[in-house]
Amino acid sequence: MSGKPSNGPAPSTAAAPVVVRPELLRNVALVGPSGAGKTLLLEALLAAAGAITRKGTIEDGTTVGDSDPSSVKQGRSVGLAVAPVMVGEVKVNLVDTPGYADFIGEVRAGLRAADGALFVVSAVDGVDPASTALWAECEHLGMPRAVVITRLDHPRADYAGTLAACRTAFGESVLPLHVPLDGGRAPQAGGAPRDGSAVGLLSLLTGTVAEYPGTAEAAGAGAADAGVPGSRPASPAEAAAWEAARGELLEGIIAESEDETLMERYLGGEEIGLDTVIADLETAVARGSFHPVVPASAVTGLGTAEILEVLSRGFPSPPERPAVPATDLEGRPVKPLACDPAGPLAGEVVRTTVDPFLGRVCLVRMFSGTLREDTAVHVGRHGLADRGHADHDSDERVGRLYSPLGSALRAVPSAVAGDLCVLAKLAAAETGDTVSAREAPLLIAPWDMPEPLLPVAVEAATHGDEDALARSLAKVAAGDPTLRLERNAETHQLVLWCMGEAHAEVVLDRLRGQGVGVRTVDVVTPLRETFAAPAAGHGRHVKQSGGHGQFAICDIEVEPLPRGGGFEFTDRVVGGAIPKAYIESVEKGVRAQMAKGLAEGFPVVDLRVTVVGGKTHSVDSSDAAFQAAGALALREAAAAGRIQLLEPVSLVTITVPEAQVGAVMSDLSARRGRLTGTTTTGGQGADSPVSGVVTAEVPDAELVRYAVDLRSLTGGAGQFRREYLRHEPVPHHG
Repeated sequence: MSGKPSNGPAPSTAAAPVVVRPELLRNVALVGPSGAGKTLLLEALLAAAGAITRKGTIEDGTTVGDSDPSSVKQGRSVGLAVAPVMVGEVKVNLVDTPGYADFIGEVRAGLRAADGALFVVSAVDGVDPASTALWAECEHLGMPRAVVITRLDHPRADYAGTLAACRTAFGESVLPLHVPLDGGRAPQAGGAPRDGSAVGLLSLLTGTVAEYPGTAEAAGAGAADAGVPGSRPASPAEAAAWEAARGELLEGIIAESEDETLMERYLGGEEIGLDTVIADLETAVARGSFHPVVPASAVTGLGTAEILEVLSRGFPSPPERPAVPATDLEGRPVKPLACDPAGPLAGEVVRTTVDPFLGRVCLVRMFSGTLREDTAVHVGRHGLADRGHADHDSDERVGRLYSPLGSALRAVPSAVAGDLCVLAKLAAAETGDTVSAREAPLLIAPWDMPEPLLPVAVEAATHGDEDALARSLAKVAAGDPTLRLERNAETHQLVLWCMGEAHAEVVLDRLRGQGVGVRTVDVVTPLRETFAAPAAGHGRHVKQSGGHGQFAICDIEVEPLPRGGGFEFTDRVVGGAIPKAYIESVEKGVRAQMAKGLAEGFPVVDLRVTVVGGKTHSVDSSDAAFQAAGALALREAAAAGRIQLLEPVSLVTITVPEAQVGAVMSDLSARRGRLTGTTTTGGQGADSPVSGVVTAEVPDAELVRYAVDLRSLTGGAGQFRREYLRHEPVPHHG
């Protein structure tokens, strides 16, 4: 990464770029908050690399990254998109990910497909808490990272303030390789343009200035060479203004050098060769210990050549990343999968969509081996049954292979280890599946997915839509591991557990897009019923019809048990008033009525029922008659006594920035929550901010929209998980 502007690669032909050597591949995920400009930056990078001839716009729905109908409708990315570019001989697979918190599952899928992350931060809006959390997640994964500060064309752009915020949030190893210049005005030491006038970049390593065509006309032309910069030496004033920043950069790079004498020589006044500094920089970026910053504007093309250089030269190739653990179908570990084109065939489906003509369209990250057309493969996945995705194994034949450019598919003959490709017309493949050789099937453990915590109850709009709804839900769930389907056994509602309202809207849009009539209904909290006090009931089932009668009379006493006490049935009948066989019939009737409910139709729990007397008839008594009498007796006891409704209560664990703990606790109190504890976590250095962990017992009825409300309360920084504890009496509001 010399920092010298390049003239960019020659424009690509219509054919997809293909490489057969994994060391010439780079897989990079673009991550950052919604509105930071990731999708437009992708357009600018594609134009600069010659992969497209004209940049699209979000307003027109013509961008490569947002071709999904739901993305166009919402005006933001809702799924990941892949677009490869050639930078010299290197193929860079750019993976654009959504920025909105509802689609974190797509972000994690993108990180699974990538070997490095490019954090996109707006010079207008700065660093959000979600980006800080995602940075820590990437650090935990050992993933190399770089930062692009975008939207420098905006009148309120503040490069210096945003750079400082990045270093505060991400750590001191975040340092700029280039700084923006304002097109000729005298720069101020440590400052930067703040009025959207940046048209050039000064390389702190080489002392050269890349001058971009910064006019709106040049940007609006959308030509592939609109962002190609010219080059000149920095003026003495420009070099002097940024001398301190250059010194900090050099010290940061040299500190990461494997040559332990280099820092001492540098501090002693020795001039360190540029080639040595660049080599150490590339090594530090690839291993994830140093994180370069590049300023950019997707509108003017500012910084696009420099970004492509960082990605192609600084980010690691797939063979430089750790081998991937795998098992056989019985769960026995096998040799980890190194990125070897001649190794065992193994890839992973990182995204699945359903096309009306191509069927299931699967984006696959190849980890080992080489996948070719017309190959028999094994498709399978184990371990996500608790998320509604049953274990499955199938043998299928791959037809044609494709290289994606957003939604466009271009045929390729093969996909080598480390590359990304698309498979179509697979019958059973789902996101998270492993694609391996049929004769040597393997399984790669699926990546961690967040738990969906927003319930949305749906039903078919008409009786004729019921079967279509079931089929379409199966297709949507196949491509969305963050969606969980549940048919509640107590309320009988079909509940879609989603990440948030935007996620739910996308799921519903996709269902309706398949011609399914579906509507949402209020989520019913699964209450239960019990007796608030002892009661007695008399069950009389006496009928005479057509010469055949039914005769059964029983008397019962009912008393509530402590919470969690279950159900007890006892017999205190004396003198054989009811034979033993019919005592069991009474119990069956009572249990059946408990399942149906008494007051509101919810199951009855925590109850002791005692049979104390009754009558039989030598001819007309029967099992069915005494079951009916038992149910009648319980209903009469309920009418004479008082039924208590019980609501489910969950243990909720919330993690938020320490400053927001008070607001969260106040909100929980308003939700009838009982605080059970607070602790802190993190705080080990600048890269690990202090978080507060709050635990509370909260009624489930107060948690229906908590996923949405907590995000609003904490600006997206809060996370929570829940675990059912018990049912408790619903408060009486008189």
